[in-house]
Amino acid sequence: MKFIDEAKIYVKAGDGGNGIATFRREKYIPMGGPNGGDGGKGGSVYVVADRNINTLVDYRYTRKFLGQRGENGGSADCYGAGGEDIVLRMPVGTVVTDLNTGDILADLAEHDQKVLIAKGGKGGLGNIHFKSSTNRAPRQCTKGEQGEEHELGLELRVLADVGLLGLPNAGKSTLIRAISAARPKVADYPFTTLHPNLGVVRVGAEKSFVVADVPGLIEGAADGAGLGIRFLKHLQRTRILLHLVDIAPIDPGANPVRDAKAIVGELAKHDPELVEKPRWLILNKLDLIPEEDREKAIKDFLKAYKKATKYDGPVFPITAINGEGTKPLIYAIQEALEQMAVPEIADDEDEEGTAEEA
Repeated sequence: MKFIDEAKIYVKAGDGGNGIATFRREKYIPMGGPNGGDGGKGGSVYVVADRNINTLVDYRYTRKFLGQRGENGGSADCYGAGGEDIVLRMPVGTVVTDLNTGDILADLAEHDQKVLIAKGGKGGLGNIHFKSSTNRAPRQCTKGEQGEEHELGLELRVLADVGLLGLPNAGKSTLIRAISAARPKVADYPFTTLHPNLGVVRVGAEKSFVVADVPGLIEGAADGAGLGIRFLKHLQRTRILLHLVDIAPIDPGANPVRDAKAIVGELAKHDPELVEKPRWLILNKLDLIPEEDREKAIKDFLKAYKKATKYDGPVFPITAINGEGTKPLIYAIQEALEQMAVPEIADDEDEEGTAEEA
């Protein structure tokens, strides 16, 4: 199935049914009172996160969703039936935005999370509500309220612990193939990755993490060049970014330091928060450098790169095509992810302890 990560739809909740003004007409009761019932409420529109759905493709073909109108009230104190609700199932990770206001209406981050998007209109009141000691035969009734309506933007942001970042042909797809069961396309030309790929990395019997491979970035991406900028939103939920650098480019005009620095610049242009995420440097394609020259090549690159970017994070030299150096990398990632989860638990415990002391 084609990966679809964006869609626009229109939703309108059902209008409420109208109340009615009627009177009892029974034999031997010539002065029967009001008995007009209320209208039913309109059907609302909900969105629900479903982990069994991986794409927004259904919303590319069906773009209008209208809630059912409530039935009008009836005589003999009969209330109108309410309209049925609409439930739209979407992939986990979908962000629902009101296109007219820009407000985020739902961020579906967990399976079965349900959010009301458009509320159905209330039913109108029948004349039974207007009877009083001074108004024994009220002829008033009200119409049902209109249901809410929205033009919605749907945006799927994949949920992954680790995101792969780098130029086209830096080896991102090769790395995800080496460390997981994912099998993205790999070829010797740029932009072989046309949509995000997810891979589950098994570190132990009960330990694993998810890696997202997105299309490569090029300089000028933040201004619309290339493909990768469209998918940078998929890196916003990740906790660690792996910045892959081809340390032995075949193109004689390539400059690994300059290119790596340019990628960081594109991140900052697109979303400054991405630059603040933990970012690890992965020096790939060591197999293309003679073994006796590798240490010097790594040292020279790091010296120039750190001087240009002030980088002081972890560095992992690897050869993704044969898996060399990937085991220390995945163990370090697992350890880092576990440490990131510890402070949250500790903070919760501190709060509970403070509450008990109080």
